[in-house]
Amino acid sequence: MEKTKNHHDFLAFDLGAESGRALLGTLDGGHLSVREIRRFPNTPLSRAGHIHWNVPALLEELKAAMRDAAALVPGGLAGLGVDTWGVDFGLLGHDGGLVGLPFCYRDHRILGAMEDYFKLVPPQALYAATGVQFMPFNTLFQIYAMVRERSPELDAAADLLFMPDLFNFLLTGRKAAEATIASTSQILDPRNRTWIPGLFQAMGFSKRLLQPIIEPGTVLGPLSAGMAAETGLAGVPVIATASHDTAAAVAAVPARGEDWAYISSGTWSLVGTEESAPIMTPEALAANFTNEGGVGGTTRFLKNVTGLWLVQGCRRAWEKDGPVSYEELARAAAEAPPFQALIDPDSPTFLNPPDMPQAIREFCRATGQKAPESRASMVRSILESLALKCRLVIDRLRVIRGRPVEAVHIIGGGSRNDLLCRFTAEATGLRVLAGPAEATAVGNILVQAMALGLVASPSGVREIVRGSFAIRSYEPAGKPGWEDAYARSLGILGALDRTERGAI
Repeated sequence: MEKTKNHHDFLAFDLGAESGRALLGTLDGGHLSVREIRRFPNTPLSRAGHIHWNVPALLEELKAAMRDAAALVPGGLAGLGVDTWGVDFGLLGHDGGLVGLPFCYRDHRILGAMEDYFKLVPPQALYAATGVQFMPFNTLFQIYAMVRERSPELDAAADLLFMPDLFNFLLTGRKAAEATIASTSQILDPRNRTWIPGLFQAMGFSKRLLQPIIEPGTVLGPLSAGMAAETGLAGVPVIATASHDTAAAVAAVPARGEDWAYISSGTWSLVGTEESAPIMTPEALAANFTNEGGVGGTTRFLKNVTGLWLVQGCRRAWEKDGPVSYEELARAAAEAPPFQALIDPDSPTFLNPPDMPQAIREFCRATGQKAPESRASMVRSILESLALKCRLVIDRLRVIRGRPVEAVHIIGGGSRNDLLCRFTAEATGLRVLAGPAEATAVGNILVQAMALGLVASPSGVREIVRGSFAIRSYEPAGKPGWEDAYARSLGILGALDRTERGAI
């Protein structure tokens, strides 16, 4: 079918910590349709006792998807963009080649680095400068771990590129730091989106590795000649979209007004609100909230909560005995008795255990609870605990921002989990609006469209989302047991720091 002047095709790469996807988006007037054309595993490599991302394999998958897109869209693409998870990065040598494979944020080398860095820059001063949640794998602490061990890779590096910026460089040859991904690093001032070199200097490291900041929706340029020849996509512009996957997802929240919260639900649950400026108050520090960049100069004020990583870990362990689907686990969990055991999803125990079910059983025993005996009971306990932890975060959001939260938008893959959506409505006592499940790809595509002048504004993006995707609604039914379970959970949240525990 011949394209009209209002018909534009985009390619979005959404790379997650478990898998990557390539999606084609067709924007035709005010309507967007999205279809997945390729899915592939993102399998870390273990080398010399460390965990790395296999960038060459991922790049080959991107090129294969680009060839698929060239065949599917003979009229040509309007643009392509890449989003990924946050904090991780690749190092380039003076020749432009990778200096080793990027480390995975779950690698053990970071152990103790955050606490050691606090001896150089106290946490209060660090938060006052960056407004970023303290997590042991933030880029700043990963760099310090390499400084601490006198890493030869760091010595050989000329440039640091965050993961989506690295793929953009491999596609175009241009080095830049897109603002939303840079904001996850704990090296950026969120008020003016500029680097803070003193945070490197405090650890005795003064190399100029960081790239100029660019805003989401910046056209980087066409594919390099070599990449175009390999893929058949000559002349296609590569666009620095909202390159952090959560930023892309939040851009696609189909919300109206201001008094709403979002949960970007996948491997992680990112729970927060969209604000016009960072919130860097003592209360925000005490609750360990983060301020990350959004589209249109907005701030994503949020907290990282471990999400469906727990179910993913259980499934991996159980699949040693045969195939297990998420759908069958959810169906069984719906029939299991409620509130048998509650866990803190953010306990360090669950960061990267060799056996997730065993880690959950040990956590239950350590907190005086009977461990779930069946797979169904374990999955139900995880989903109930996730909903209750999200309630805690939303309760704190209300207080810190000084405004109500009247609805919760669940976006991302977790929005497909009917049981998790129902539990979240019951736990929070709020209306839950679920979808789109492909929010990250949708945001990726529509920010590309903004870059080309096809969508006027972030509010225009949300209008297109509302008109293009079905959104499911869940009302709290007031089922018994949730208030008692919440009270129980507050005594079980073992991963909270001393300050945070005192705030409960």
